[in-house]
Amino acid sequence: MEWDYWGVAAAAVAVLAAAVLKAALLAHVWMQEGKLQEEVLRLLPPGDFGWPLIGNMWAFLRAFKSGNPDAFIASFVRRFGRIGIYKSYMFGSPTIMVTIPETCRQVLMDDEHFITGWPKSAVALIGKKSFIGITREEHKWLRKITSTPINGWDALSMYLKLIEKTVVCTLEKWTAIEQIEFLTEVRRLTFRIIMQIFLGREDDNITMSLERVYTDLNYGIRAMAIKIPGFAYHRALKARKTLVTVLQSVLDKRRASKAKGHSHKAMDMMDILLDVEDDSGRKLDDEEIVDTLVMYLNAGHESSGHIIMWATTFLQENPEYLRKAMAEQEDIRKHMPPSQNGLTLKDVRKMEYLSKVIDETLRLVNISLVSFRQATTDVNINGYVIPKGWKVQAWYRAVHMDPEVYPNPEEFNPSRWDNLVPKAGTFLAFGAGSRLCPGNDLAKLEISVFLHHFLLDYKLHRVNPRCAVRYLPHPRPIDNCLAKVTRLSTM
Repeated sequence: MEWDYWGVAAAAVAVLAAAVLKAALLAHVWMQEGKLQEEVLRLLPPGDFGWPLIGNMWAFLRAFKSGNPDAFIASFVRRFGRIGIYKSYMFGSPTIMVTIPETCRQVLMDDEHFITGWPKSAVALIGKKSFIGITREEHKWLRKITSTPINGWDALSMYLKLIEKTVVCTLEKWTAIEQIEFLTEVRRLTFRIIMQIFLGREDDNITMSLERVYTDLNYGIRAMAIKIPGFAYHRALKARKTLVTVLQSVLDKRRASKAKGHSHKAMDMMDILLDVEDDSGRKLDDEEIVDTLVMYLNAGHESSGHIIMWATTFLQENPEYLRKAMAEQEDIRKHMPPSQNGLTLKDVRKMEYLSKVIDETLRLVNISLVSFRQATTDVNINGYVIPKGWKVQAWYRAVHMDPEVYPNPEEFNPSRWDNLVPKAGTFLAFGAGSRLCPGNDLAKLEISVFLHHFLLDYKLHRVNPRCAVRYLPHPRPIDNCLAKVTRLSTM
């Protein structure tokens, strides 16, 4: 009798728990859809909102932390078909995810109906006055005044000398060390380069202090916004505070120096941001300058560092492609005039096969896996409606890993780019539309210069060549590519 009693009680508790859970799920759906008009509700894309409060974030994080990141979008495709548009609940907001070239292109190219829509947590880390937090008009103006000093021919020619000198010196130092975390050291290299471009004459102590906290910042951008000690987002907020303090200190010194009439013949980006003004004489305030620097310094070394590491390892794992890349670089070096000291931009423009290697690495690694927008009005895409005010995620990774877009997408194959002009929306490594990454040319220049010297003169010996990969915030070997760098001439 006693066992029967406890069995009935357990069953009753289970039924009650199931009822409570069902009610919570229904309430969660009603909270997202309850205010929508019937016509809009009827045309919502298929999908689900996940669990109350956390939505689909648990499934997203589980997929990426399990080592199978593509399982997240694959679950929507499996349940609802390859329609390329699904409803979900991400980063605390009802969200429409677009996942095929056609739907991504429509969202990314339509500035009238879609504005930037990064999660509030990410804006808090990068800055509300940075590119991801400002209006379309402000973005257009800020991009105009910062893109030419970064991507213009004269600027890239000047940066090329700086990049090459830093790369050559750093590679030689690595050969004297028994083992290095290759990814860690490459990130430090690219951070030193971007620091010299943006804060030219600051000392190494500032560079080192900023590089350390940027790691914490990156881990928090795609984490759940939990402001509790021990969680990634909490550490990222502390990192943001440190970054702002350091950059504000540098900015104060620059303003004081300018007030005294002092100047520096080599203008860096901070100098440019201090001096720039619009037609009405308006200048950037301190918050605008600091947030712009936080964004550029972060984006300017993370993508370059990771792509350099992956391109290097991919080539060494694929001798056929390595031989082609080396042959091209050998030919470029062979035809340099005796009087020429180092690479020129014309030389870099000749690196056609290496450019395919870089593009294939960008596609396969997916440093930028998703972009964020927000609908300004009800928008119809492929017969479905995206409600006004809802967030929209353009899933770059889903496009790049789609076998209908790229056959055998998990295979590293630079030759797939032979005679290929990507259709709109199929290659999104740097985004698309008016918000295309403003530093894309500088990033490819860094990567090309490094690979040129590394492929011709060095080799990487990985300690754990089959090391597992961690996918957040960016794909990387869990040992950070522990390796020994040797000179080819001494092997």
